[in-house]
Amino acid sequence: MHNSSLQRERFACTLAHQAPDRVPMDLGATDMTEIDGGPRRLAPLLGIAADAPDAEVDEAVLRALDIDIRGVGGILQPAGTLARQVSATEIVDMWGVGYRFSGHYFEAVSRPLQGATLDDLDRYPWPDPDRLDPAVIAAIAERARFLYERTPYVVCARHPCHGVLEVGCWMCGYDDFLYRMAAEPEFVHRFFDIVYAYQQRIEELYYAAVGPYIHFTTSGDDFGMQTGPLISPAMFADLVLPYLRARIRQIRRYTSAAFFHHTCGSVFDLIPDLLDAGVEILNPIQPRAKKMEPERLKRTFGDRLTFYGGVDTQLLLPRGSVEEVEQATRDLIRILGESGGYILSAAHTLQQDVPNENILALYRAGREA
Repeated sequence: MHNSSLQRERFACTLAHQAPDRVPMDLGATDMTEIDGGPRRLAPLLGIAADAPDAEVDEAVLRALDIDIRGVGGILQPAGTLARQVSATEIVDMWGVGYRFSGHYFEAVSRPLQGATLDDLDRYPWPDPDRLDPAVIAAIAERARFLYERTPYVVCARHPCHGVLEVGCWMCGYDDFLYRMAAEPEFVHRFFDIVYAYQQRIEELYYAAVGPYIHFTTSGDDFGMQTGPLISPAMFADLVLPYLRARIRQIRRYTSAAFFHHTCGSVFDLIPDLLDAGVEILNPIQPRAKKMEPERLKRTFGDRLTFYGGVDTQLLLPRGSVEEVEQATRDLIRILGESGGYILSAAHTLQQDVPNENILALYRAGREA
């Protein structure tokens, strides 16, 4: 049994803002640190045979890169939802939002609650968390227990449900929902109350099972764009923050795991509220977004917040040279990792436009820094 290990001590030091032997590193443990094609796409460059099952090849790659973290779980889908496959290129998700394949991702093309009224919210066929198959959660918990008891790795539980703001923007459309946040707060509160009730029950079922076997858990809800928050800090504090705070408080009834929140974009002005809500780890650190420079973040919040990610996926990783990636990664570790408080990964999913050589350069710099 591995209740303690170098990987876990490294992670604990980092969260305690003490300097570890090197920064902890992640590839694929969260929904936001994945690699298109899976870690196995790196196997040929590492001299790893790719003729074994995908999971075995992925794990061999993670071991070769000395990755510290492993993930379990993900978004859960109760039975009887609106989710369905329409065609080879079109799907509908559990909330009733339609998507069409664009060649790389499924992009939203329909908004079932655009222009909806309060009465429409009461009539809508929302997903029922009590129709979740218990066997699904049991399997996730068993995997978490195996990782916790039989391996040396840090265990991450991916979030089982989406954030209230993103669900609103998906179901109503961004323009419709952001307008309502300014003009129709009664509608927004009613919408958030419904989604939060769903979150509460899903998270009760999920964390009661996986909570004893994890070191941190994630959440995701995008609050920022390239130049600033999607909404003002005052509106965020009034409409969104109470639900995030309540969600974190409830999760902590079931686990002592650290709480990680993912939001893309420029959210510097929202970080004090995120800290107040109980966020301990901030992802992804989008370094080209306004006011998200690593130096500014570390100087202002480095004693209270652990940063996760930050290696630029907008320009550096897809277009930079191996030498540029290595130097930028070393600089990031030096700035954000001073006295702990930093976990290394790309700023978001490593897409197909990122050369494999640059990915290896990122983790090589992490091991050697």
